[in-house]
Amino acid sequence: MIRIVLVDDHALVRQGFRRILEEEQGLAVVGEAGNAQDGVAMVRQLKPDVVLMDMAMPDANGIHAAREILRERPDTRILVLSMYSDAQYVRSALDAGVSGYILKSALETDLTRAVRAVASGQQYLSPELSSVLIRALRDRQQAPQEVDVFDQLTPREKQVLQLIAHGKSNKEIAVVLNLSVNTVAVHRSNLMSTLGVHKAAELVLYAVRKGLVLPE
Repeated sequence: MIRIVLVDDHALVRQGFRRILEEEQGLAVVGEAGNAQDGVAMVRQLKPDVVLMDMAMPDANGIHAAREILRERPDTRILVLSMYSDAQYVRSALDAGVSGYILKSALETDLTRAVRAVASGQQYLSPELSSVLIRALRDRQQAPQEVDVFDQLTPREKQVLQLIAHGKSNKEIAVVLNLSVNTVAVHRSNLMSTLGVHKAAELVLYAVRKGLVLPE
């Protein structure tokens, strides 16, 4: 039996997932969560084989929840569900260690096949994403190789960047990360300097491109 946890902020969507999955023999939905934080806690408690993780949720995106789960339980197979077919989002998810990425538009045909594939140790992408990734890889190979300044950011700076992108003020970020407001201001200044930007809006745009936050 493949044990599954569903993480999506729309109850009706979760019901649809459950219906599709439980019509298949050998699949069991053992838990549901409506946000990323609860999803991480539920995985910690229930230890499922597969986690179906929505890409976009109010408190955090699925990529960051996936990283947190995989830090604690590296054998968990995570299947990202998304409306976004952009190669940057797909690459960000795969780089985070997820086992699969499928489009919500193709759930009826892809979902159970994808769950069985990732549970058996394979990777799975919605078929229509293959051409997107191949084209992106080809463009990347043809383009001059440049150092990605994102890799120069410290883990703390990446946390601050993500919270800025979610609209948090310096004071709110200080509370979340247990830092002083002055320290957060220094991190913000360092981010702008390293990334070569001058406005908070530019930081948000950069974070979106890096998959740290999703557009509405």
